[in-house]
Amino acid sequence: LVSVPACCSARYNLALLAFFGFFLLYALRVNLSVALVDMVEPNTSLAKNTTSNVCPEHSSTINVPRNTTGEKYSWDADTQGWILGSFFYGYIITQIPGGYLASRIGGKMLLGFGVFGTSVFTLLTPLAANLGVGYLIAVRALEGLGEGVTFPAMHSMWSSWAPPLERSKLLSISYAGAQLGTVVSLPLSGLICYYMSWVYVFYIFGALGVLWFFFWMWLVSDTPDTHRSISHAEREYILSSLKDQLSTQKSVPWTPILASIPLWAIVVAHFSYNWTFYTLLTLLPTYMKEILRFDAQENGFLSALPYFGCWLCIILSGQIADYLREKKSLSTVCVRKCFTLIGMIGPAVFLVAAGFIGCNYALAVAFVTISTTLGGFCTSGYSINHLDIAPSYAGILLGITNSFATIPGMVGPVIAKNLTHNNTVGEWQTVFYIAASINLFGAIFFALFASGEVQDWAVSGYHLHRN
Repeated sequence: LVSVPACCSARYNLALLAFFGFFLLYALRVNLSVALVDMVEPNTSLAKNTTSNVCPEHSSTINVPRNTTGEKYSWDADTQGWILGSFFYGYIITQIPGGYLASRIGGKMLLGFGVFGTSVFTLLTPLAANLGVGYLIAVRALEGLGEGVTFPAMHSMWSSWAPPLERSKLLSISYAGAQLGTVVSLPLSGLICYYMSWVYVFYIFGALGVLWFFFWMWLVSDTPDTHRSISHAEREYILSSLKDQLSTQKSVPWTPILASIPLWAIVVAHFSYNWTFYTLLTLLPTYMKEILRFDAQENGFLSALPYFGCWLCIILSGQIADYLREKKSLSTVCVRKCFTLIGMIGPAVFLVAAGFIGCNYALAVAFVTISTTLGGFCTSGYSINHLDIAPSYAGILLGITNSFATIPGMVGPVIAKNLTHNNTVGEWQTVFYIAASINLFGAIFFALFASGEVQDWAVSGYHLHRN
């Protein structure tokens, strides 16, 4: 097998376009949490929060009068919680159908229209907020429905595009867009709110999403076979590298899929990782503000730092993982297990440490940043293991694991909020302990039961052997 150079190749163009797609998807997902601060009347959310007096005040900033043209709404803390959570209720519904549909109609249309739909609903957000909170919740849930199909659709496309030894590289490039989207859109949304008005947060990102959709539809194809401008050499290289790994049968072997232990290893790892990830994503600003008395909103750069670290780590670890597999220094399963262990135990250790450093703000930011950065190793660990064990059904498998992994997004922050009623350091240590022990359990479970081989039920002749 002669490897085909990466530069300007069709598969790397796909990775790059996917990168921008996921960049926009995450920008569309997190922009509400920034804009919400500006959408709510200043006094409605204060009643509930009690700031602890453990740490001295940090911020002595003089409030500059900002642009206040945007409409203000009187939503209390619970309502805001519902608005922020509504996304996940849509998101969880379309995971498995998304994976199944992608295997039927191909990932290109599904991913394209997933982003397009999300962008259109984002453009409608200011209108929905004006009509009432119910409309806003509905629009966010519909955005979730649109985004729910995107990861399974992408996994499904990579099953016919990514040569096995380039999997970690190609997938880590495309999914790293999600981290960078978080990094850029958090501070950028803040600036847009500050200098223009919160409505433009939704208009600008929504319009970019629609623009991306046209490029995607024009430049991308579902398989190397149907691509307009792919070189003959590259097509042969991709097809020959995948020839023993794909199944031709049309029916999905649901029973063996659900009975597959390696799949459950991914489910447990995915769930555990997301528990920590979502708890941090939603509650980090609160912790900084209420315990460390430092307003993270004033410093969008600091809230974005952990995700920037994670983005760098995803890109680098993807290169390292494939290098180790190519040089035959480590087997695929060994790489997946080691990377998952680093990416889950590392964050657990630093998260617990962050609860014990008292009021040292710099150290808190450093520990949380290291914790989130190390999590980037998981992308080349459990995160793309679906493609190792069943390339033909990767989209469906991701739909299954992502459904389970969405639950922490719905439950984790709620539980954490309930545990931190008085905002004491002790209460927050409990939150960090819980997240760390879930992480630890997930890492060990994956290390014991994961596999790096294509499973019997995922290959063509499977039904023939059974009968």
